[in-house]
Amino acid sequence: MIAAAVLAALATTCALAAWRLTFARWTWRAPRTAILLWQSLGVTWGLASTGALLAFALGPYGKGVVHGLAEFLAGFLASVGSSVRDPYDMVRLAALIAGLSLLAVLVALPLAAGAQTLRARRRHRLLLALVARDEPAVPGVRVVDFPGAAAYCLPGLKSQVVISDGTLHLLSSAELEAVLAHEAAHVRERHDLVLLPFAALRRALPWSKLVRDAQASVELLIEMAADDRARRRCCPRRLATALLRFGTSAALPTPQGALGASASSSVMARVDRLVRPEMSLPPAQRFLILTGSVVLATSAPLLWLLPG
Repeated sequence: MIAAAVLAALATTCALAAWRLTFARWTWRAPRTAILLWQSLGVTWGLASTGALLAFALGPYGKGVVHGLAEFLAGFLASVGSSVRDPYDMVRLAALIAGLSLLAVLVALPLAAGAQTLRARRRHRLLLALVARDEPAVPGVRVVDFPGAAAYCLPGLKSQVVISDGTLHLLSSAELEAVLAHEAAHVRERHDLVLLPFAALRRALPWSKLVRDAQASVELLIEMAADDRARRRCCPRRLATALLRFGTSAALPTPQGALGASASSSVMARVDRLVRPEMSLPPAQRFLILTGSVVLATSAPLLWLLPG
């Protein structure tokens, strides 16, 4: 019962920490560090929630979640056609079914969302092969004939950056360079993989305000992280003016499976951050957060091995 109680407390702590993190503003000063913390909270909450149910269900074995589940399965297979060797009340059996079901859902959701995203990208690449063209002025970028503003990337093994004719006419050369640097940052850092589990959880729990706020926070943080990468190669004010131009024009929505420069709903927060950059977190504070994230992410798997 000790492992079940500790895992339940850990899951509750992660949920409360995630709720508090949605209101935090220090995350804007260190978006990559904050993204890692969000990932640690998500992974730990999932493992702790399922682990608490399984640890309670498998308590009679006194061997923890992993070894207890192995012994339960071995006993079940050995007693096929008769009753299971070890006595089980309905409460523990319900907890076992709930824990295994939750674990299956948490594993299946990202896989299903990933497959859906890959299909959407494949369809979009086929469409781009028909309607997009190469432009000598922007080598390596696909251009579509459309008067509206659009700039996005399709991540993957064959990543592509796409802009519209409207974007070429809307932005100056310096602003366009800043936008392309932002998209290149999305591709290089695979921000699509960061978003995938949060988007999957949002589909599973569309009624949860905490899940919606968490996804919105992570979406904003990856845009800020891409902004930080872009500002190393170009003037941050040019990126800020490009975002403002996108916001005041008839910008197209980002296609499914893609990441866009103006995809975030909090464009003004990004613009203000680019124009008046805040000081980054002190190295000591950043180290503490990173260390805490690693410890947090490893705590639930270790607790799965805790006997009884």
